[in-house]
Amino acid sequence: METKTAQLLDGKALATAIHYELLQAIAQLQPQIGRPPGLAVLMVGDNPASAAYVAGKEKACAKVGIASFGKHFTTETSQEEIIEVIQQLNQDEKVDGILVQLPLPKHLDSVAILHHIAPEKDVDGLHPVNLGKLVRQETGLRSCTPAGVMRLFQEYDISLQGKKALVVGRSILVGKPLGLMLLEADATVTIAHSRSKNLPTMAQSADILIAAVGRPEFITAEMVKPGAVVVDVGINRIPVSNGKSRLVGDVDFASVEKVAHFLTPVPGGVGPMTVAMLLQNTVSSYQQRGSN
Repeated sequence: METKTAQLLDGKALATAIHYELLQAIAQLQPQIGRPPGLAVLMVGDNPASAAYVAGKEKACAKVGIASFGKHFTTETSQEEIIEVIQQLNQDEKVDGILVQLPLPKHLDSVAILHHIAPEKDVDGLHPVNLGKLVRQETGLRSCTPAGVMRLFQEYDISLQGKKALVVGRSILVGKPLGLMLLEADATVTIAHSRSKNLPTMAQSADILIAAVGRPEFITAEMVKPGAVVVDVGINRIPVSNGKSRLVGDVDFASVEKVAHFLTPVPGGVGPMTVAMLLQNTVSSYQQRGSN
């Protein structure tokens, strides 16, 4: 008997389609607005993972016609210096979106820094004003990774209404905003975390299971309800022989693939969607500011 494997939610293909839509939108808007959209990415220190993410974002910007205003600071840069640069960017007419690449070095207070970004330029959707709009179901810039997950559901016609959704992870980046977006789509939402009791039992009854906990291959087949939709937000580097490493998610792909109905791969699932939503937010802000 042939074993049925899950249908993959291909974030890479969907992100490519979104890039094309944005490229066309920018080509139409630019003659009216008189400049391209602009995204400023601020990076502090030399974290290699952060550097790779920033390079990826800048490359994606170039692909669709967004001007990048990258600012790279040394690890020793003070809080005041970064805030001063953010305030200059808030005033800069060429900049539609401002993103601070997290995590920041230990001596910096990322929450205080993010508060200084003008809400209408907060393309990461992390400013209290934008999070507040999400809670109130008002239009605003939405957090990129959760918005990317919701767009995947939409693309694959996955109905959320009345479904039991479990989000494993409660970060302000993913878990909390995603829980709110699922609620908005009429799912019944549970948010679990490292201190939750009976997590395997909770997971086994979920129609939609989202892993955003930062633990390699934490979700195994035994925890997944047969026919569930499983979304893997995790990106973990696992060392393999001769100093190399491989990327794995928070889901044990090989075993879960045999149980789930839909499953996101790592890489190529949620990651490309996060960047696509960042570009989408930048273009939305550009459109909004251009029409004012």
